Amino acid sequence: MSTAISAKAVSELRQRTGAGMMDCKKALEETNGDMDAAVEYLRKKGIAKAEKRADRSTSEGIVGGEVFNDGASAGLVEVACETDFVARNEDFGKVVATLVAHRVQSTASDLDAFLAEPLSSNPSETVAEFVKSASARTGEAVNLKRTARFDAGANGLVGMYRHHNGKLATLVELSASSPEVARHEATRELAKYIAEHIAASAPMAVDRTGVPAEKIESEKRIAEEQARAAGKPDAMIEKIATGKVEAFLKDVTLLPQAWVRDAALTIAQLVAEHGKRAGGTITVERFARLQLGAE
Repeated sequence: MSTAISAKAVSELRQRTGAGMMDCKKALEETNGDMDAAVEYLRKKGIAKAEKRADRSTSEGIVGGEVFNDGASAGLVEVACETDFVARNEDFGKVVATLVAHRVQSTASDLDAFLAEPLSSNPSETVAEFVKSASARTGEAVNLKRTARFDAGANGLVGMYRHHNGKLATLVELSASSPEVARHEATRELAKYIAEHIAASAPMAVDRTGVPAEKIESEKRIAEEQARAAGKPDAMIEKIATGKVEAFLKDVTLLPQAWVRDAALTIAQLVAEHGKRAGGTITVERFARLQLGAE
C-alpha cells in the first residue's frame, strides 16, 4: 500500500528544495514519505538545487547572549514567542535577560538539564517553571528553544556576534598558543570578525572533519547520478563526483570560506594573519549559531 502524502509534507519539501508541487508530491510518493530521501531523489533528478540555507522562520522571539570571564566564556539563549509585538515588549525583554543571567551561572551542557535547574535569581522555581510563568505574563506561549555556552579556559577566547534585530547570534571559540596571545587585541578582533562571518555565511562545520560522513556520501551519490544523467562516460563519473564533493566541502565549512569582509582572504588565512599579529598561533575550535526559526 502506498503512503498517503499530505499537503503539509509537499509544502515542506517545496520550501526545502524550491521544486514544483507535482515534482515534490511524486518524490514523496517514490520515497514512501521520507523527507530526506525525497530531497535526495529530487536532486538526483536535477529538479532541485542544493537545499537552501535560508532560514525558515517558525516563530518570533529574541536570541540573547553575554560574554563574560574576560572573554573566556559566553552563553546564548533562544527564547521564542508568538508575535513580534511581544518580542519587542519590555516584559519579554526582561524574561530573556533573566535567562541570559542564568546561562552565565549555569554550566548545563544541554537544554533539558538547563531547564531543570533552579533559577539563579529565584531558586524556588526551576528555569522551566519560570519560562512557563512567562507565558502568563506576556499573554503568549513562550518557549526556551535552544541554549549554548562555551568556556575556553586560560588559553582561549570566545567571541560573540548578535544581530541588531535580536533574532540571530553566534559564538566562536578560539584557542591560542598562550594566555597572552589569547588576550591580545588581535585575537579579540579575530573573534569578533569570525563570529560576524558565521552569522552571515552559516557554515556547517569548522572544517571537513566536522561534516557528517553520511552527508558527504549523499553529496557524492547525487553528483554521480547527475553525471550519469548528463551522459558522462563511466570513467569520468568518479572524478566529477569527487570534484563536486570538494566544492561542496569548501562551500559549507568555515575555514576555506572567503571572508565576508574581504573575499580575497579565506577564514584560514585571516586566522593565520591575526595569529602572527598576536605573536603566536590561533585555532578555531568550534562555533554555535542560533537563529529564530532555523534548525
